[in-house]
Amino acid sequence: MKACMTGGSGFVGGWLKQWLEECGDETSSVPDSVDIRDKSSLESVFKNLEPDVIYHLAALSHVGESWAEPEEVFKVNSLGTLCLLESIKSLKKAPRVIIISSAEVYGVVTQDELPLAETSELRPSTPYAASKVASEFIGLQEFRGANQDVIIVRPFNHVGPKQSERFVVSALAKRIVSAQINKEAEILVGNLESRRDYTDVRDVVKAYRLLAQSGKSGEIYNVASGNHHSVNELVQIYLDLVDCDIELIQDPNLSRASDIPVLCGNNRKLVDQTGWQQTIDLRTTLADTLEYWRSKLKLES
Repeated sequence: MKACMTGGSGFVGGWLKQWLEECGDETSSVPDSVDIRDKSSLESVFKNLEPDVIYHLAALSHVGESWAEPEEVFKVNSLGTLCLLESIKSLKKAPRVIIISSAEVYGVVTQDELPLAETSELRPSTPYAASKVASEFIGLQEFRGANQDVIIVRPFNHVGPKQSERFVVSALAKRIVSAQINKEAEILVGNLESRRDYTDVRDVVKAYRLLAQSGKSGEIYNVASGNHHSVNELVQIYLDLVDCDIELIQDPNLSRASDIPVLCGNNRKLVDQTGWQQTIDLRTTLADTLEYWRSKLKLES
């Protein structure tokens, strides 16, 4: 299978490329120099590569930061998706497009609504989430109106080694490792009560490829573990793994302007249609993330 990625140089793109190549796929990426909103440049890239499937990962993906530049977030995440889908209409062989959305589209939910299914109501509460809803609807409109082979994926929080410190799981690991190296007794933390459904990125990319192989066009799929954990639980696992006492100091600047209390997904549709299974438990993911930061900070020091 000839696979092409947008956003291939990012956190998920790196792990997806590795997995696709392990499976024997031929991989390529839209160059970072190509603006995802430039339809003619995208068309030229895809005509040259002739992919069987496009994994559309390119996005401005930090939820909190989307408040600062909402217009730019919509241009990249929503208009970018439209330009991509328009750019492949002239290809001799139409590729399947896997549009990566986000569980953030579900917004604020109550405990009795969990776990969230693909049919759950959409209640976006951030510019990022709203841009992803728009991206989804663009994809579905092109499926219904132009018969394009599009699948929408809603990953819940996917985490693991190499993730940017702008995201909480990686940020906590870096702060703890840094505190150990510098013999500090405390770290700064944000909202410890926020609960999310965490899945290892190495399992998530396997779901993406399975959907490219056997997902149904025009359908939406959650990628989730079906469990949720608080940030405080993550910290306690980390501290247990490093076997040391570090005091947690709450910093209001690390909390989002609009934080969703809890998100947890139902993965039954994905499992039933593709056979996907979660293979990496949360403790292993956190241990590997700690090891990544130990290696990185050691090299930088």
